[in-house]
Order: sequence, then C-alpha cells, then structure tokens
Amino acid sequence: MIGSIAHLVRNLRTGFVLAREGALSLVDASVLPPGARLGLRIARLVERRDAGTGATRLSAALTRLGPSYVKFGQFLATRPDIVGVQAARDLESLQDRMPPFPRAEAEATIEAALGRPVDAVFSSFSDPVAAASIAQVHKAVTARDGRVLAIKVIRPGVRERFARDLQAMRFSARIAERRLPEARRLKPTGTVEILARSVAVETDLRLEAAALSELAENTADDTDFRVPKPDWELTSRDILATEWIDGIPLHRLDAIEAAGHDRPALARNLIQSFLKQAIRDGFFHADMHPGNLMVDAEGRLVAVDTGIMGRLGLKERRFLAEILLGFILRDYRRVAMVHFEAGYVPPSHSVEDFAQALRAIGEPIHDRRADEISMAKLLTLLFEITALFDMTTRTELIMLQKTMVVVEGVARSLDPKLNIWAAAEPVARGWIERHLGPIGRVEQAGRGLADLARVLADAPEMAQRAERILTKLETVTDRSLQLEHDSITGIGRRPARALGWIAWGLWVIVALLLIGIASGF
Repeated sequence: MIGSIAHLVRNLRTGFVLAREGALSLVDASVLPPGARLGLRIARLVERRDAGTGATRLSAALTRLGPSYVKFGQFLATRPDIVGVQAARDLESLQDRMPPFPRAEAEATIEAALGRPVDAVFSSFSDPVAAASIAQVHKAVTARDGRVLAIKVIRPGVRERFARDLQAMRFSARIAERRLPEARRLKPTGTVEILARSVAVETDLRLEAAALSELAENTADDTDFRVPKPDWELTSRDILATEWIDGIPLHRLDAIEAAGHDRPALARNLIQSFLKQAIRDGFFHADMHPGNLMVDAEGRLVAVDTGIMGRLGLKERRFLAEILLGFILRDYRRVAMVHFEAGYVPPSHSVEDFAQALRAIGEPIHDRRADEISMAKLLTLLFEITALFDMTTRTELIMLQKTMVVVEGVARSLDPKLNIWAAAEPVARGWIERHLGPIGRVEQAGRGLADLARVLADAPEMAQRAERILTKLETVTDRSLQLEHDSITGIGRRPARALGWIAWGLWVIVALLLIGIASGF
C-alpha cells in the first residue's frame, strides 16, 4: 500500500511537470470522455505562459524530469500510435545530453573498479567529452603502451534513480491496461519492460563490451562498416574502454563533403548495414542516431555506443525480409499471408481484405523518392489499419521499428533522393534466396529432425513429470479446500483497512500538490 502511494506521488509529480511545461497541449481533448476533458482543463491551469510550442514542450518536460524520462521519451518516439505522429517525429530528435558529473567522481569510479590510481593506468585523462543519461565519456592515453582510448564511466546513482522511476512507470502502465481497453492493444506494460531490460543492459558496461565484440564478429567481412574494439583489461561493470575513433559524425554534412566522401553511397551503406545486422545476423545496433555514427578516413561507417542492441529470432527475421521484399515487388497478398502466418493478425479476419489494406499503404510510396514520401501520412494510415484488423503491438519489434525510423532519417539527411526500397532489395532478396531456397529448406529440415530427436529423448522424463503432476492434483482434489469462519471474516476486513489507507494517502497527495503549486514548483 505504501509503495502504491509512493508511485502515485511520483506519477502526480510527473503529471504536474508535464502540465507545467505545456506538454498536455498535445492531448486531443475531443477523443476524451467528459470527465477526462474536465481533468485536462484543470491540469492545464498550471501551464507556464512562456512554455514552448508543439512537441518541444514534451521534450522540455522529459528533460526536466531527468534521465529515466529522457530515455522513455526516446522510446516514445517509436510509438506514434500512442503519442501521435507529430510528437513521435519531434521526439526522434530528443537526445539524452545531460550535464556532465565532476571529473573527480569519474576518477573515483575508475579507481574503485580497477583497484589502481588513474595516474598509474593513464598518462593523460581528459575532462568529459560527452555526457548522456547513463554515462559520460573521457579521452585517455594508456601509460603502458600509449594507446588512445575512449573511457566510458557510469553516472553515480543512476541505477537507483532508474529503478525508482521504472517502478512508477510500471504502476502507471498496469493502471492504463486495467482501465483503458484500447491500451491493452498497445501493450504499455510490455513497452516499459523493454525499456527496463534496455536500461539493465546499458548500466552494465561489460555487456556493452560484449555487444561490441559480437557485432564486430558479425560484421568482420563487411568492408564498409566497423565498430571500435573493446579493451577487456580496462573494462568492468562501471567503466568501458574502447579504441578512440577519429571520424566525422554523420550530422556534419559539410565536413563529410569537404573530406571528399560520397554522401549517397554513405546513405545506401547505412540502410544496407542496418538491414544486414537485422536480417542476416538477428543482432543490430538499436541506437543509430547521428551522434553514434561516424565516417572514418577510409570512408567506412563506424558505429559507437552499443548500449542499446536489438535481437530478432529466425521467425522475426523471415517476417522482416518477406515484408520488405513483398512491398518491393508489390505482392501484397504475400505480405498479408506473412502477417497471418506469424500470428500478427487474428485468423478471424480475411487475408484478401488485409492485402487490400496493405495495398493502400504500399502503392502511394512506390517509385517515389524519400523526400517525396509523407511519413506522417504513411504512419497515420498504418496505425489506422492495424487497429482495424486487431493487430496487437509486437514488443519484440519495437526496437526494430524505432531504429528503422532513425536510420531512414539519417540516410535521408545524407541523400534526400535516396530510394529506400532499392537500397533494401539486395539484402532482403539475398536473405530469402539463401534461407528459403533449396539450401535453406535442407537446413530447416535438419533443424526439425534435431528438434524431434531431442523431444523423443526427453519423452520418458516428460511422462514421469506428467504422472507426478496428476498425482498431486488428485491429492489436492481428495483433500479439498475449506475456509473457516475466521478466515472469511479476515478477508472482509482487509478491503476496509485498504480503503482507509487509500483515503489517507489521497489527502497526503492533495496536500503535496497544493504545496507545490503555492511554491511555484
């Protein structure tokens, strides 16, 4: 009960900040029930007069709320079905640039992790060169062999802060799914859990080093893409050491042209590198914004900051490849069938009707350049159709969706005339021909036989387990379950006590809000 009250207080503070910064102006009051419209009008009474306009208000509010909400805002950029298309597009530019913490604290973290003074490990150690919501980066030179490294240091207290905020987010998501039927289709609890898993990985820098190592192995034969090598000896849970990359960030277009790099080729390379990771390897860099992408002197793309990675199983990789190729070839019935085969659309709907709806999405964007496609209109139509056909949100595809949007945006900035479909076709077609052709069929049959052999080998043990479970069920049934009078009376008293605590907690919350408003928050 006390925990629920604490979550309510945190969420009310969040709501107050959103209202204060003007973020609630993005809510369409016309779709709300009368009671909610009244609540929205009351909440907007505390809105600052000098608040920004549009979705910049939401970005400002999330930045004010701190690192957890900045990270959550980046995730909301992947969910235009929740926040609206315009807000999602504006949130794509939300960067988790945070004020750096003192260099002395970073050095203390390094000394605690390595068990040695910083001066004994590095001949030079710079002030922060970049600071984000979870960690910051320093440039250092090793004392032993003079190697130049990037040293990433975890932000002090960040794990505890994220844990508190994530619990409040979980509380809100559960309430939304319980009270709002439409929210169940959008799976807010699943979205929060993806964020929680992502944060857990990002706050253990050994896992980021492992991601760098795995991504390097997967792309070892790709001549136009690479990642920095981790230094395992100087890496721990709280620090990550990698080779220092001298390159030009992809957002510095003038510098890229001045260096003589081919921008259209870079754009094509970016699209294809991402799709190779997602479709070929099933393991992709899920935070490919311009600040994490550079081009080196040899013209290769270099990706840094692998704290957020995505994985796709064979089923999802096949789904992605067939969807891309289906749209490229305008085979909308095949695209529809893939959705049904994957279980993404309930079988109660018609394949032909869904194919017709997909045609309404695909035809307007064919044979058109990226700068001629209205992504806002495309996404709006897509989400209207998914709701019409009862498609539930696939949480395992959220990171993929987010990264595709960001990668497309970066590629478009490099080459506004880039044909996304033409760039994607070789990767999608190559994977399908390899895995769904004769060789792939033989490999699939081999995997099926291996699975069958494992099931047959486990059959005796499974039979014994089933027998034990049935025996326990019979014992419980024979003994039955009885409730005594005192137990029933106690059950009746608990809701009454709970209601008393809730009433007391609500009065405390009201008092806190009044104090916050009076003090100007």
